[in-house]
Amino acid sequence: MAISTKEVEYLALLARIQLTPQELERFAGQMDEILAYVEKLKTARTEGVSPTSHVLELSNVFREDKVEPSLPTEKVLANAPDREGPFFKVPQIIDPAG
Repeated sequence: MAISTKEVEYLALLARIQLTPQELERFAGQMDEILAYVEKLKTARTEGVSPTSHVLELSNVFREDKVEPSLPTEKVLANAPDREGPFFKVPQIIDPAG
């Protein structure tokens, strides 16, 4: 299955990324290689093999939620680089003008 640069361009549009013509060509070739490998994987004999999401058995260790007292504000803010009253002060990242 050959991926065209038009298809890569469409995917870039959906992902909201801008690609140069050279990148479109390169990614089309790389996607072709990926899809060819997926087709090759489809030929693997997997009868009797149970699906796995991880090679090792995993189990979550959950603890019971308990309500406990919070740290005092002064202790929480003791190492804060900047603060304003009982709050962490951080640089403004959103322009108030919009």
